[in-house]
Formats: sequence, structure tokens, C-alpha cells
Amino acid sequence: MKRLKRLAHHIPFAQWLYGKCTAILFPGSRRYWEGRYGRGGNSGDGSYGEFAEFKAEVVNSFVRDNRVKSVIEYGCGDGNQLSIAQYPSYIGLDVSKTAIQICKDRFKDDPTKSFFLYDPDVSGDQAGELVADLALSLDVIYHLVEDTVYDLYMTHLFNAARRFVVVYSSNQDSGKTAAHVRHRCFCDWVSERATGWTLRQKIDNKFPFDPKQPEGTYLADFYVFEKAGACGDDV
Repeated sequence: MKRLKRLAHHIPFAQWLYGKCTAILFPGSRRYWEGRYGRGGNSGDGSYGEFAEFKAEVVNSFVRDNRVKSVIEYGCGDGNQLSIAQYPSYIGLDVSKTAIQICKDRFKDDPTKSFFLYDPDVSGDQAGELVADLALSLDVIYHLVEDTVYDLYMTHLFNAARRFVVVYSSNQDSGKTAAHVRHRCFCDWVSERATGWTLRQKIDNKFPFDPKQPEGTYLADFYVFEKAGACGDDV
């Protein structure tokens, strides 16, 4: 499979064959991440080192400059990215029970942070309790390989935001580059489905693309969406 993966970057048939093989072996997004964290894995390179520092710099500045009082993140992972975040109030959601427990243990002495298991199939918040000024999605969208999971995630993400949605992701329909990676032009979904939301700003990734890093971190940029009529003084 490793050799086939390398060939997939250069030979169309190998790319098709690799996609078929990984589709058969892939257990699904939720089971993949639960298994990954359960085996002692982490949230990936994007949540560590220079990439984590870059994302923290961008989001922390945005929260401060726009007087954001609360943040909800869909896909908090193991909490390493959160450890260098500066948010007044935070709710973290993730599909992995193990990841949620890791975060609860890691931030047990921080009363500004809460964590909940996210099940896209049954998630519902008619009372509007799981909402915040800013809804955050960092390195998640290109990991949503199933169409239904992707659509539900995007719906929940935008429904949870009062003022802003900040996404860090690739934005191109280049398909699957790994079993757990599928690149999508998610801005098309926002234009078609997220009524009242507009793209306020795009912040380019500060690191140049590296074809040896196929998971998507190098392909991702920041996209800042703003809700029409939202006013910071009213929240």
C-alpha cells in the first residue's frame, strides 16, 4: 500500500486503484479517529510545532481584535492546539470519546473550557445552548470523507456561530489523497447553503506547499466568514 500510495502521486491508474483499496479498508471517519487516539496517536502535524504556532497567532489575534467572547470548536482533537489558544470561553466538540477524555483531563483545572462528544447523526441543539460568537474548524473539513458526515458537520458548524466562522482547510476538489483525507471546495457549500454568511477574509498559509505532506496541512488556508447583521456589542 505504501508503494501504491507513492505511485498514486504520478500515475492516474495507481491513484484510482489506491483510492479503491483505501475505501475498502477505511472504517469511517468516526471510527478512524477513535482508533487513532485509542492507539496513542495524536491530532497530526497541523496541531503541533510551527503549524500550531501559526494557527494560534492568527486565531488569537482575530479573537482579540474582534472582541470575541466565546468560541466553539468542531473537532478539538487532543487539545494540543488549544493549549496555546487564548479564548475567554471555549466549548470543544469531537467525534472521538478518547480525545474528549484527553481534553477533559488536560484542562480539568480550567473553568473556562468545556468538552462534549459530537455525534453528527444525532446532534441537535434546538435550545441554542451550544453556540458562541465564533465557530472554529481547524484541519477538519478535509478529513470528512463521507458526504453525509461532511454536510451535517458544515450545517452544525455554521448554526453554532453568532458572528463568525473561521475555517482552516484546503478549498479544492482534488479528491482523496489518503484514506482519511478528501479535499473539497467547501466555499461552494457555504455559498449555496449558508444563508446570510459572507467570506470576509482569506489568510494564506505562511508555509509553502510540500508534496511530501499529502494530508492537507500545507494546502490549507484560513477563511473567515461573517454573519450579516451580527454586532459584537449585542452578544
